[in-house]
Amino acid sequence: MTPELEVLFVEDDPAVRMGSTQALQLAGVAVRGFGSAEQVMPHLVPGFAGVLVTDVKLPGVDGLVLLSHALGIDPSLPVILVTGHGDITMAVQAMRLGAYDFIEKPFSPEQLNEVVQRAMDKRALSLEVDSLRRKLAGYEAIEAKIIGRSSAMARLRRLVLDVAGTDADVLILGETGTGKELVARCLHDYGRRRSGHFAAINCGGMPEALFESEMFGHEAGAFTGAARRRIGKVEHARGGTLFLAEIETMPMGLQVKILRTLQERQFERLGSNELLPMDCRIVAATKADLLEAAREQKFRADLYYRLSVVVLQIPPLRERREDIPLLFTHFAMQAALRYERELPTILPRHLQELMAHAWPGNVRELRNMADRFVLGLWDGSADFGGTAHGHQPLDAQMAQFERYLIREAMEACGGSASAAAERLGVPRKTLYDKMRRLGPLDAFASEPAGTAGGGLRRA
Repeated sequence: MTPELEVLFVEDDPAVRMGSTQALQLAGVAVRGFGSAEQVMPHLVPGFAGVLVTDVKLPGVDGLVLLSHALGIDPSLPVILVTGHGDITMAVQAMRLGAYDFIEKPFSPEQLNEVVQRAMDKRALSLEVDSLRRKLAGYEAIEAKIIGRSSAMARLRRLVLDVAGTDADVLILGETGTGKELVARCLHDYGRRRSGHFAAINCGGMPEALFESEMFGHEAGAFTGAARRRIGKVEHARGGTLFLAEIETMPMGLQVKILRTLQERQFERLGSNELLPMDCRIVAATKADLLEAAREQKFRADLYYRLSVVVLQIPPLRERREDIPLLFTHFAMQAALRYERELPTILPRHLQELMAHAWPGNVRELRNMADRFVLGLWDGSADFGGTAHGHQPLDAQMAQFERYLIREAMEACGGSASAAAERLGVPRKTLYDKMRRLGPLDAFASEPAGTAGGGLRRA
């Protein structure tokens, strides 16, 4: 039995309800008792992790109506009906309506436990299957958002999907331009709070005097110019996600207030004494080493530990160079649609130059380069519009490009060296020689700019 599952037990007779719930508790089952259908209805939601047990004869809404209501919300929810002795007609009707099983009164604790345990096992299995289906669908969809074939990006996608369904606070680490907000939005879109708002605030993008109002909101007359009540980001994100970008730039005075809000899960609008509940998930992003900042007394260590329940690291583009061709092609296709231009042919020399670049601006810089390419402002030369270039030797650039082509061929051929050699149009011995000379193909994922073909470190 899955520990998270529980039983909702509906019985209007207090003595029967108490005896039945105690019997289930003694069997190790989490159970809550209710005296009417109306009381239990708010707890019946899609995907409820448990089982419903209800007497048929109830004051007000009866058990059969409650059965139909519950299955209308979640058709896979096991519902067990408790019927009077000898009421076979009622039991048959209940099964036709979709009840999982029924128990006749009077029943023993052993009978109740047996039927409930079977229903809980069925529910656990159906929830696990549904979860796997959602993860599979989510993984297929997330590949179109967090793009990359490298092992680092595959691992990042898995982590995002694993933690998206929880309310754990997340800290995203990554250099400028790596896509921290994109990852934050995926955490929101694939999580249980996706129906709520995704509210983003740049912690370094406004004066300190305005930040508190932007974060918590204010009442009319709270300060000069506050003509009306304003809802802050924390309140706007109720039921959703609050994204704190560039958290390292938040002033120390505000860090104290944010920490208190996170700990107490309550806040006040400026100019108000009313405590409001904080009901949002916090996702923060930084490009800085917050522990080092804490040692330098530029960031509160307690706030860092509060935010970093889960830490997601986004690798810079230079450490996953095999993703560059896929990303560049994707961005170029988007640019062609956006600018209503024909997509230029992407030649090997273009990819070679892209592979050799240092990419200090990461994915954002690569997207800009794709735009320039579609607009005819870049022809594959070493001129990257004034950005820093890797200045690799020619042999290092050729080694990078050869490794990319071999890796692509091996992946396309399912790891068969013979098929890859045929695809590349070279003898199998030549392919083996190149693979030995170039080193492990996986190492290409983390080859820094300016290194030669050998001695590469693995991603």
